[in-house]
Amino acid sequence: MQHTMDERNLLSCGYEPDEADGLGLNQLLPKLLAWKIKDVIVVHHGTIRWKWHVKQTDRVGAIYSSTKSFLSALIGMAVEQGYISSLDQPIADYFEEIRKDSDERKRSIRIKDLMSMTAGLEWPEFDKPYWQMKRTKDWIDFIVKQPMAHVPGEVFTYNSGASHLLSAILTRTTELSASEYAELHLFKRLGFRKSRWNSSGGVSEGGAGLHLTALDMAKFGQLYLQKGSWNGEQLIPSSWIDSSTCVHHKGFQHYEPPIFGEYGYHWWISSKEHNGVVSCYFAKGYGGQYIFVIPERDAVVVVRREAVDKSSAMASKQLLFEHIIPAISE
Repeated sequence: MQHTMDERNLLSCGYEPDEADGLGLNQLLPKLLAWKIKDVIVVHHGTIRWKWHVKQTDRVGAIYSSTKSFLSALIGMAVEQGYISSLDQPIADYFEEIRKDSDERKRSIRIKDLMSMTAGLEWPEFDKPYWQMKRTKDWIDFIVKQPMAHVPGEVFTYNSGASHLLSAILTRTTELSASEYAELHLFKRLGFRKSRWNSSGGVSEGGAGLHLTALDMAKFGQLYLQKGSWNGEQLIPSSWIDSSTCVHHKGFQHYEPPIFGEYGYHWWISSKEHNGVVSCYFAKGYGGQYIFVIPERDAVVVVRREAVDKSSAMASKQLLFEHIIPAISE
């Protein structure tokens, strides 16, 4: 049975570790420090069961590529509201440079190819061009001028540039930046305390750039667990929740250490067969910033840690699978 959580309950419930420890997680504090964990929030059956902040208070911080999952929600909402006609729409409809490109493969890239990281653009070495993009004055121009390496829709290539094109499409259709659109249609309704979203040329950074509190990350995860419903209002279509969190490509299923999984529409998916513990889907940011949604346990877990390097993100998953999940009864 799934329990719902509204804004009032999420803001008022939960305990600091020194007040109550019904899950028996206080013993983890030395390990959390050793793993450079900064924040943990465990939501179970619609109630915050345990939370911990290394600075004793929740703070706004960078969530890095977890931003992509928020952008996914906004695209789904824009489709529902009629701003975007279909995920099958060619992105050439929005970018003249692509419409005039001589490569037919580039002209055939669809919105859904950007969503599933299968655009086919040459984007090597696990998002390395992202840093080159950030040094340019015109990010969109940099992205659309990248050559094609594959037929769209076939090969998974993790590409924050694809996410930025999605943000640009959102802005060109709604006449609002992703940050403005999110504040109007999502963040305000979820009662987010505050947010900050980096931008370039009037377009919110699609692949990263969003800064939130851990509590607001937990609210977003709970919204997905509740199939897009909040305080009796359907903020995100439930059909979009389902389609964006199901597998569209095998992604990095075999990556070691297993910090990733298969890929949906800007969400990672990890089956019980993959992780050996429990099926879940998650937003993931550099260094181990996670929003885990675990439907079969009716749970959401947020973990933020010091962004040291990519592989050290495994500490966040160890915390979830080895300690938190065993403490949560079904």
